[in-house]
Amino acid sequence: MNPTKLLRYCGVSVIATAVGLTVLGTLVGVVGMSAGWANVIATGVGTVPSFELNRRWVWRKKGSRSMAAEIVPFCVLSFAGLALSTAAVHAVASWADAAAWTTSARTFAIEVANLSAFGSLWVLQFVVLDRVLFRSRPSTPARHMAGVS
Repeated sequence: MNPTKLLRYCGVSVIATAVGLTVLGTLVGVVGMSAGWANVIATGVGTVPSFELNRRWVWRKKGSRSMAAEIVPFCVLSFAGLALSTAAVHAVASWADAAAWTTSARTFAIEVANLSAFGSLWVLQFVVLDRVLFRSRPSTPARHMAGVS
């Protein structure tokens, strides 16, 4: 495993997490949106910088993006995390509501639930991105080098 790549992946995760948690906290704590819907929006917003930074900076991919080979699988990974985190934030929000927590405490607990759910999938996502989605593919030898004219 390439330590430089792993450190860059950590950096991208911090950026994407900060974006997602800012959106989540704003929508729940300021706007008053339900935790589940706020989590859906926050995940969608955080997925954009995560994809672009991972593709360009961590795995050094250039050129056009493939909808089928890169974008759709990346979104599937992100939205698998969304399903897990939405269940977690919904459960925590319901619990905090039943306990009559303050808005600040409730928002904090929801953000911790979100972070815990995505954190549990973090290593798995790195392996999938590194070994499958953004893996380096060997160059195809030129036709003349392969003995084909």
